[in-house]
Amino acid sequence: MQSPQRYIAHFDLDSFFVSVEVLKEPSLKGKAVLVGGHSERGVVAACSYEARKFGVHSAMPTKKAIKLCPHAIVLKGSHSDYSKYSRMVTEIIAARAPLFEKASIDEFYLDLTGMDKYFDPYKWTIDLRQEITDKTGLPISFALATNKMVAKIATDEAKPNGYIQIAPGFEKEFLAPLQVNKIPGVGEQTYHTLLSMGIKTIKDVSEYDIKKLESKLGKYGIELWNKSQGIHTGEVTSYHEAKSISTENTFEENKSDMEFLLAELVRMTEKVAYELRQDEKLAGCVAVKIRYGDFNTYNKQVAIDYTFRDDELIVIAKDLFKKLYKPGTPVRLLGVRLSELTNNPVQGSLFDDGLKKNELYKAIDDVKNKFGKYALKKARTV
Repeated sequence: MQSPQRYIAHFDLDSFFVSVEVLKEPSLKGKAVLVGGHSERGVVAACSYEARKFGVHSAMPTKKAIKLCPHAIVLKGSHSDYSKYSRMVTEIIAARAPLFEKASIDEFYLDLTGMDKYFDPYKWTIDLRQEITDKTGLPISFALATNKMVAKIATDEAKPNGYIQIAPGFEKEFLAPLQVNKIPGVGEQTYHTLLSMGIKTIKDVSEYDIKKLESKLGKYGIELWNKSQGIHTGEVTSYHEAKSISTENTFEENKSDMEFLLAELVRMTEKVAYELRQDEKLAGCVAVKIRYGDFNTYNKQVAIDYTFRDDELIVIAKDLFKKLYKPGTPVRLLGVRLSELTNNPVQGSLFDDGLKKNELYKAIDDVKNKFGKYALKKARTV
C-alpha cells in the first residue's frame, strides 16, 4: 500500500522579539531596532530587517552592531510579553492543527498529512497564517513542503512575512541554486570545508561523488548528500508528548517540618532546572505535588514566563507550595514538575541583566557535569 503524500508546514514568527516591541510601540515600525543588547557588553537577541541591511545579526555583540548601524534603537526587551504572544500563537495552532511541534518560542512545524482528502493543505495553511496575524498582529512566514528540512529552508526564502509551497517532486529543483550553508547543520567550519572542495551550492553537493563526500566528512557527508536530494525523514513530534521534566520524593517517615519541606522543595527544583538546561529547554509552567499521610494528593500549577533559571523557578515553586500546603499536616510525598517546554532561543540570553546570571549557571553546570549533579547545592538544602 502506497504511503500518503506528506504535507509539512513550517511557521516562523518573523523577527519575533522585534515584532512584539513594534506592536507595543507602533512608531518603531520601519526603523532599525535591536532587542536584547541593552548594555555595552550585551548581545543582540534579535534585530529588525532594517538593521540587518547594515550587516547586523542576532548573537552579535551590541558594541559591534551599533558601529555597523549607529542610528539603531536598542531595546532591553520584555520576557513576559514574548511568553504571552508565544502562548497566543500556540493556542491558535493547537485549536486547528491535527499535529504540531513547537520547535521554539517562535517556530512551529505542522503535519497536515491526510488533510488533502478534505482540504487543499496550502489554502488551509494560508488561512491559518491569516488567523494568527488577525488575532495577534504578528507577521508570520511559512512554507509547505513534503518534509521538515525543505519546509524550514523554504520559509527562510519566503521571508519577510511571506509564504511558499514546494510542490511534491520539486524539492531538489528548489534547493539546487541555494548556497550550501542554507542546509540546517552546515556550520561555519563545514561551510569553509565545502568551499575548499569547490562546493558552493546545494546542486554542487547533489552532483558530488558520495564516496568522496564520506571520505572527507565521514557519515555527515552521506547525510549532507541525502539532504541535497531533498530527502529528510525527521518526524513532527507532538507538542503534547514528553514535554515535562519532573521529580518527586516519597519520605520514609511523614514530614511536617516546614523548614525541611522547603529545603527539599528547593533541592528538587534545582535538580529539574539543571536537567532542563542540559536538554537546552525553557519551561513555561511549574507544578508542585503534595501527598499527605492519608494518601490524599493535591497539585497546583501556574504558567510562567519561559525560563531555565533556578532562582526564578524556586521562588515560584515555594509560592505554589505555600498556597497548597496545610500547615502542620504530615507529608508523605513531595514533587516538582516543569512543563510546557520549548527550545532555548539564543541560549536564553534575551536580556543584559540576565547575561551574568546565565554565565553563572553555565559555570555551575560545568562543575556538576564534571563532578556530579550534586557537587553544588543551594545552602538551604545542605
